[in-house]
Parts: sequence; C-alpha cells; structure tokens
Amino acid sequence: MSDSPFGPVTVIADPHAGDGHVASELPAVERALAGRGLDYTLVVAEGHGDATRLATEALDGGGRYLAAVGDDATVQDVVNGMFRDGRPIVHEPVLAVVAANSGCDLVKSFGLPGDVEGAAAHLLGTNTYPMDLMKIAATGPGGERTIRYAHNVVEVGLHAAAWQRASRLPSRLGNARRFLGFWGAYATNRIRDLEVGVDATTHRLRGWSVVVGNGQFTDGGMRLSPRSFPGDGVLDALVFVGPKSDAYRLLPRMFQHSDHIPHPNIQELRAKLTVRLDGDRPMPIIADGEYLGTTPVTVQMVPQTILLKL
Repeated sequence: MSDSPFGPVTVIADPHAGDGHVASELPAVERALAGRGLDYTLVVAEGHGDATRLATEALDGGGRYLAAVGDDATVQDVVNGMFRDGRPIVHEPVLAVVAANSGCDLVKSFGLPGDVEGAAAHLLGTNTYPMDLMKIAATGPGGERTIRYAHNVVEVGLHAAAWQRASRLPSRLGNARRFLGFWGAYATNRIRDLEVGVDATTHRLRGWSVVVGNGQFTDGGMRLSPRSFPGDGVLDALVFVGPKSDAYRLLPRMFQHSDHIPHPNIQELRAKLTVRLDGDRPMPIIADGEYLGTTPVTVQMVPQTILLKL
C-alpha cells in the first residue's frame, strides 16, 4: 500500500449517479485503486443523500481525505458531509472527484479527467487547490429555511425549472429529456420582478432567470458562468433581463463558444459576501443538479474551506 500525504482515502461511490451509469463503473474504480496501491476504503451509498452520512462517518473516524465517485449531486452530498454546525468537521479536509463518466461538471472547470483511469491517477501526489463553496439558505415547502452547501452553480427561475422538468422524465429518453424539459419550462415561466441583493447593494430588475456561479459549467457541459472560478472568493451573478426568447437564442453561444457575456440582456453582478434573491412569486432553485427549494434565497461565499485534490 502507498500512503497518501493526506492519509488513507475513503472512496464514496454513488451507483445511482449519472442516471445509474456509475454502477457499471464500480469494478473499474476498484481496479484503478488497487492498481495504484492506494490505502483506501470503498463505501457505496445506498440511496439519495447517503453519501453525506458516509462522508461524516469517515471524518468522525479520523479521516481527512475523501473521494466522491459520481456526478455533481454526489459531490454536493459529500461536501455537505464535511460540515457540522457551519464549519468543517476537520481542518482542511481534502476532496477528490472521480467522475466515472457520469457527466460531472465540476471537473470541467479544472480540466480534470472525466474517466476512471485518468481521475484515479489524480488521487496520488500532493497537488491541491483551496476551493470556495457556497452556503445556500433556500425556502422549503412550509416556508422554513433550509441550509445546503454547494460547489458549482446555482440556477433560479427558468433554467432551474427546465432542469426540474427534465429530471422528472424517464432516463430512457436520453438527451430528449433536456429538450422536453426546456420547452415545458419555457411555456410556463414568466418574466418576474426581481430583487437582487449583492453584498450591501440592492438591484430591482425584471428577468426570467438568475445564475450564481462558483464554477463555470452546468447542465451536462454548458459553460453557463464562464467568468467564474471556485477559488477567487467571488460569486458571479448573471441576471437574464431581456425577452424570454433569449432563453433559446443564447443556447448555441452557451454550448458552443461560451461567449454569451458580455451581453446587453444579461446583467453581470459580483459579490464577495452574499447574493440575495427574491421575486414577485416563488421561483425554483437548483444547485449542482439538486433541487433545494424556492426563493427567497441567500447564497453566501465560503472562501477556500476545503482542498480539492488536483
């Protein structure tokens, strides 16, 4: 066995991630870990959110180094398991990501491999990056405040509604789910009166979607927040204030060239502390492929709290 400088690694795999694709990758994950002689423990999440419990147990058991095997929802679960009472359970916990061909978007911001073999090679060595997180206080179904840590991109409004609709469709539809989800959301969502607080400043705008970026990519590789980087201590808020038809007119630029900003119909705002958002009606909130609730919502910058293994 070869020791990591961060101690043994607890590998937390979510077989349901990537529409269940990660389950078929688990034998390859074990071969890659064993082939590199790593001192590791592999644990498998039994259901949605179970990776959070497994992460907490690993840190409470004296560990510091965790590897999430799965998509962005898996990473989010593991990240939330690293915190207790608003602070990390251990000092500078280390997080690695083995996307296992799940479509994880976080790794794209860092240029990390999406396959098992390439990602396993990055479990070795000492390279890390102090990574920012977001602490999100959303509104639950009964009006209660729900707290969740996220690492990548928060979507509110039409973008979130499109993801929500697509996620409810059968996985056998493949990429058609995104198409159907988008047009279903487009037909039913309206331009709203928005109140967007950025640190100590409040903006009153009319718009149909708001994106708060820590990372750059979301929704299967769309570079929705191209100026973001999860280590600069800044939250990038994009408020889409143009006609709703921009929702489909801008899609080619987002997917192909990532040059949709600057744009006269996208208000760019930057926060070092918090982004607060409310509207004339509740709007859905998605972060890292997880539904968190509705507005009003506050997104707080949590600077350089964990170390991402590179």
